[in-house]
Amino acid sequence: MKTILLIEDNELIRENTAEILELAGYAVQTAENGKIGVEKALATKPDLVVCDIMMPVLDGYGVLQIFNQNPQLSGVPFIFLTAKTERTDQRRGMELGADDYLTKPFDEAELLSAITGRLNRFQHLKPDYDLQAPGGLNEFLDDARAVGNLQSLSADRKVHSIRKKHDIYLEGDEPTRMYFVKSGRVKTVKATAGGKELITGLYGPGEFFGYLPLLEQAPHSDSAVTLDDSELVYIPQADFAQLLRTPEVGQQFIRLLAGRVTEREEQLLGMAYNSIRRRVADTLLRMHEQAATAPDAAIYLSRDDMAALVGTAPESLIRTLSEFKNDGLIELTPKNIRVLQPDKLRRAHW
Repeated sequence: MKTILLIEDNELIRENTAEILELAGYAVQTAENGKIGVEKALATKPDLVVCDIMMPVLDGYGVLQIFNQNPQLSGVPFIFLTAKTERTDQRRGMELGADDYLTKPFDEAELLSAITGRLNRFQHLKPDYDLQAPGGLNEFLDDARAVGNLQSLSADRKVHSIRKKHDIYLEGDEPTRMYFVKSGRVKTVKATAGGKELITGLYGPGEFFGYLPLLEQAPHSDSAVTLDDSELVYIPQADFAQLLRTPEVGQQFIRLLAGRVTEREEQLLGMAYNSIRRRVADTLLRMHEQAATAPDAAIYLSRDDMAALVGTAPESLIRTLSEFKNDGLIELTPKNIRVLQPDKLRRAHW
């Protein structure tokens, strides 16, 4: 049962409206002024608020401002109910983020229609999103738009087809967007002082990349290149900022991004402290997990790219791969690598 918080200082209107809502099947909490209304909302978060504007102690505008600033209450659908009909008052309410605006006197059908419409549009973010599934990104962005009241969040999510070995951005470029991989693979690379290439990340379907410079407000510290014919969705900088600063949406969005940051840190630490045998095994295991959903479960990556991902010379990589092959841990062909015994490979490099 949905809970509606009704904040109205007129006792007769408050009681009559509460009765209508209860007969319609809603649980109703009532408050005679804005201060009490906020206190009740903090104690029990409502699914929707119907709030008068002109009230003693704290008016409706003040209530909405508190809701917007409080992470616990931000995003709750909010309907103003008032006798004021001036366009300036309506405009102020909408600018503050009100979802609807009903004027007194109102009829029962009008009130219930407004409430039903807002509750149907409002939804909570799911605990997790499968971004690798078709439509997974759009599902998250649509939910984020509804939950965070982000009407300006771009609805244009055009898929951009990028050919193999095409530069997406270069080291030193100013960041303007974040990227989502719909299909294919993308590598991010950084050139060392000696001219060698170090792969800083490898991204496949369902993964974001290119967002760290947006957070740091700094130029790209590496370059991004497609490894295969790929499909990318561009998320503009303005949309990225909106997703982060909306409390409930931002928390979920950060969870979607955080795994990549942790993996990158572990990769850099491994390059600094682990043996070549362990680094190659860790890289093979990561890529084996990513390839598990592919029909042949094989790893398709050139020896040069894998060496750059591991952080070693191609000759050292090839020698280590040969050792793993001789031990029966992997299968090598000129085009791909297949991990045969992941558990043994996981133990072999200790």
